[in-house]
Amino acid sequence: MSEASVTIRMYNPGFGDCFLVTVAEGDRVWRMLLDCGVHSHGRAPVAGGTRSIGEVVAAVIAHLVEESPDGRPRLDVVAASHRHADHVSGFADDAWAEVEVGEVWVPFVEDDRDDDANAIRHGLVESAVALERLIGLAADGRSLDSRPRLALAMDFAVNSGPNLEAAARLVDGGFRGGAERHVVRFLPDRRAERNRIELGTGDAVVHVLGPSRDPAFLKRMDPPPAVRWLRDAADEQDPGDERRDLFDPMYAVARDETRERVPVQLIRSRDAMRLGRLALDEEALLRAASVLERSVNNTSLFFVLEVRGARFVFVGDSQHGAWEHVLGDEHASALVLGADFIKVGHHGSHNSTPKPVAERLVREGGVAMVPVGTVERWKHAIPEGRILEALHDSGAHVIRADDPGSGADGDLEIEVGPDELWSEVRFRVG
Repeated sequence: MSEASVTIRMYNPGFGDCFLVTVAEGDRVWRMLLDCGVHSHGRAPVAGGTRSIGEVVAAVIAHLVEESPDGRPRLDVVAASHRHADHVSGFADDAWAEVEVGEVWVPFVEDDRDDDANAIRHGLVESAVALERLIGLAADGRSLDSRPRLALAMDFAVNSGPNLEAAARLVDGGFRGGAERHVVRFLPDRRAERNRIELGTGDAVVHVLGPSRDPAFLKRMDPPPAVRWLRDAADEQDPGDERRDLFDPMYAVARDETRERVPVQLIRSRDAMRLGRLALDEEALLRAASVLERSVNNTSLFFVLEVRGARFVFVGDSQHGAWEHVLGDEHASALVLGADFIKVGHHGSHNSTPKPVAERLVREGGVAMVPVGTVERWKHAIPEGRILEALHDSGAHVIRADDPGSGADGDLEIEVGPDELWSEVRFRVG
């Protein structure tokens, strides 16, 4: 049997994700790019400024050209874990139009032929847009720099927005050759057997574990009432030219006659339903933004790459509900726990990696990669120290994108690119 290896290169755009995975068995090679994006306030610092996502895109493509026998950049799979900007903003770059792609993998919520998916996706996008409008109204023309709650809420809203250019390239065929040159998989597939994807390189397979299609779980991805009211509240604040009264003006009660002609119970009910007042409260906006962020995170692709028994876990930004679904399934849990590698979710934040199993996620001597870059307002919370400590306690090598040398100890095969643009780990398997 020929030698096999799995190489995982974590690029460092800053507060964002970009992973290139290469499986090589003899003369057969399979490559997947998972995510390519950065948060608008989290670019990686470099000499003289910050690294743009365009520089990361250019570096990925240059590497593909270098590795290609004929100089044409190719990827077997481009996978987008979910539509947050810090995971997909890089796909808006036109340079991707020159890259040949075999398949695109996205969460099933991006499938416009699926009624459940459409309801979830439209709800999330509309809520994000409404939230941005309300935060703008609450700011009342003033800078958000002195209003940390509003600034954080705006960060969440922008990150959760439609990201239309990136989404269009991924789903509508924005790579070399157009839509007819690659297949789009909306995962997981309704047919369970299609969620075990053989890679064609020998003993290598991907097990797609999430997001769940269970109706109970779909409710966790769909914006709950606490977020859906944002759309109504935004309309109340800024009705626009299309707003029409429900009843003919002849039935309206003049303001100065209201208390004489309308029962007090109805007046109280009306006042309670004036969403716009609540909608401009900073704490309410931040809570709604947090709920929206969680809802989008739980649409993340969650899968395990298995090569000759070695297991490599990629979780997107899956949070509690998604983990509960995976760990509650005996087969899925066995694939995830004690793995050789894990891509730590949501930049190592407290709400992504479940603490009760953090010490059991990676085998001793395995690797946990944390795609993180410092954002000033989150520097004390992300990454969560207890999560990193638990991974260290398991005997794993913990490698941060913004400090790749910290995990390079023992016999680990790790290489770091110029200006810490990327860090790469190679696993010998089988």
